[in-house]
Parts: sequence; C-alpha cells; structure tokens
Amino acid sequence: MTFASMTGFAESTGGHDGLRWRWEAKSVNGRSLDMRLRTPPGYDGLEAPARKLAAERFLRGAFQISLIVEQPETTRGLSVDAVALASAVKIAREFAAETGLAPARVDGLLALKGVIVADEAAGPLEPVARAHRDAAILESLAAAFDRLAKQRNNEGAKLAALMSAQMDEIERLVGEAGRLAAAQPQALKARLAAQVKELLDSGSVPADRLAQEVALLAVKADVREELDRLSAHVQDARGLIADGKGVGRKLDFLSQEFNREANTLCSKSSDIALTRTGLALKAVIDQFREQSQNVE
Repeated sequence: MTFASMTGFAESTGGHDGLRWRWEAKSVNGRSLDMRLRTPPGYDGLEAPARKLAAERFLRGAFQISLIVEQPETTRGLSVDAVALASAVKIAREFAAETGLAPARVDGLLALKGVIVADEAAGPLEPVARAHRDAAILESLAAAFDRLAKQRNNEGAKLAALMSAQMDEIERLVGEAGRLAAAQPQALKARLAAQVKELLDSGSVPADRLAQEVALLAVKADVREELDRLSAHVQDARGLIADGKGVGRKLDFLSQEFNREANTLCSKSSDIALTRTGLALKAVIDQFREQSQNVE
C-alpha cells in the first residue's frame, strides 16, 4: 500500500442477462472506514460483500457507494389501473354534464398520468439466478473500487510531494531559529545592561550581578530543547511519508507535536526576528496538518 489520499471518485458499468447497471463510488476524509451503500429494492444482499470488498482495499475514509440499475425493456409491460380509469371516467362525465361539452375520448383518458402504468413482468429471481446476478454486480463493484484506489494513490503521490516540500521549509526555519537563538544570550546581556543603566543613571553596574540576571533570563529563553525536538519530528515525518502505509493518523498527531514545540518557541523568544521565524514556522505547520488530515 502506498501513500494515499482519502478523496476520489470512480465508476464502473456492467451487465448480466439483459440487466444493465452502473456503480458510482466516492470517498472523502473520514476518521475510520465508513461506507454508505445505496441500492434499489431487491439488492439488499449486496451490502455485506460490498463492505468486505472495501475493507480489502481501503483503511479509512467516508464512502458513498450507489448502484443504479437499468431494467431491460423486454421485462416491461403496460397495464391499466382500473381504479384510476374509473375515477377519470366519472370526473369526465360529471364535467361534461355540467358544461355541456363533449365527453372525453378514450385516448385522452388513457393519457392521464397514473392510468397507464408500467409492469415489471419479471418476478423474484430464483436463488441460483440471483447469486449469478449478484456475483456479476460485485465484480463490477470491485473494478470501481480498484479505480478509486488508483485515483487515491495518484492524489497521495501529489500529497507526498507537497508535504515533503513543507518538511523542507520547516527544516529550514528550524535552522534559522537555531542561528537566531544562539545570539539571544548576548542580546539579553546588552538589553539588560541598558535597562539597568537607565534605571540607576549610572554605568557602574556590578559585573557579577549582571551576569546572574543574564544567566536567569538565558535559561528561561533557552529553546535548544524545542529546536532539537522539532528537528527530530522532521525526521519522523519524512520516515512516515516514505513508508506511506496508513500513516494519516500518525502524521496528524505529529503535526500537533510540531505545533506545540513552535508555540513554546514563540513564547520563549525575546527577539523579534526569532518570533517572526516562529510564526512562519507555525504557518507551515498548519498547512502540513491540513494536508495530513487527507492522508489515509
């Protein structure tokens, strides 16, 4: 199984003993394998094997599967609805008596909706004939599922390329954040010295006291652990994308971990440039998470 999307559409057609049908299969994002099957009356026995066919090919997604059956013209006949015809004749006579107009003609009465109805001459199928018919219908459903799986795989290949590019950008931003974070202690020291000088209106600040304050602020602003975890997450994500076997949930969870570390990075930042990098990182992570929610 390859890296697959959960969205796609496919159809297939088939025929058996004069009967024609068409399958339509559509899938969208879903937390599990959820299938809604719509079939005409008399085809209820297809549901269990149809679900089995889907489970053999897909891990998750919300599926809408429809069977459209075209009855052969040879099985159709016409008959007269006696009750509807009697009602039409009665109304025609009453109307003619009241208005003095000519009574309605037979062809006019038969043209009324509901007077002539189509019969299904074919009765219920014998068990053996039904089994053969259902087997042929399920064979065409399997073909529709195979086409749907192929389309989902094609979309998945595009997703994999896009998400790999997003990982490249995240990795680049993590590296940029690391370079900016390395300069934070010196910047904190300069900023603190300026603030103390302004408060005391004096340049004679004890070096040891200034060093202690800088050390405390540097500890609070240390983002090395966050950057290390972000780098590790990048490697994990690349591995999952390369694996591709039902990794959608794992990628979604990993994107949450990415976001948590990026939030901590921004909250610890005492530098505008580092904060901007953290926000850019969050934006790419959000895009990555949106894509991961469409992965099977």
